[in-house]
Amino acid sequence: MSDLAELIRTRLLPAVLTAAGVTFLAAGLLSYTTPAQAGPGASPTPDPTGTVAATPVPLITLPPLGSALPSANPSAPTDRVATRVRIAALGIDLPVVKPPSDPNVYPLCDVAMWFGDMSRPGDGRATYLYAHAREGMFLPLLRTPGSQQRGLVVEVWTSDDMRFLYEITQVRRDQRDLNDAVAARTEQLWLQTSEGPKGTPGKTQVVAKPISVEAASHAAAHPKPHPVVCG
Repeated sequence: MSDLAELIRTRLLPAVLTAAGVTFLAAGLLSYTTPAQAGPGASPTPDPTGTVAATPVPLITLPPLGSALPSANPSAPTDRVATRVRIAALGIDLPVVKPPSDPNVYPLCDVAMWFGDMSRPGDGRATYLYAHAREGMFLPLLRTPGSQQRGLVVEVWTSDDMRFLYEITQVRRDQRDLNDAVAARTEQLWLQTSEGPKGTPGKTQVVAKPISVEAASHAAAHPKPHPVVCG
């Protein structure tokens, strides 16, 4: 506990798929992962459902010392999904939405997206979120050295008004598969962004371990997403 307290005081204030050898280049998965590009691409086109607006970035509020850590919980709500992700120290704060149902559709801009079943914080497995490496999205994950990311706090809000806190432990460059995330049997958070223009196979993956979980306000957990169509 003293180690956790010291961490918070000194640093935190700033499965079938695996058997199949899932990779970014596999059919079906490529449509979810390859599009999260670092290149400038075409100018975003506003989504007809709304206009682009920045998500407010309030100051981070850490949980009390001794807060319970998330652990394997098969009874976690089956309809729980991530709704917001924030890394205050890197200026990242994005609504999280369900990816387009058409696997051929380029992922949206100005939001993060969750991948498959890996979208239930608190169920004792990996939550996997991805977004483009563009300004206002996950670009800081690409630009910031891994040594400067390790120890930072990632906050993830969920559809049932909960807030999960994680600490970044790894930054993996030029990654080409999801095997470790899919095989995870402990609570983890994975973030993905790209490392080059459309078609660049290698991705950056950021891995984080759980710190705590607490109730959150409905407003904080449900920022209004304003996705834009980009390419």
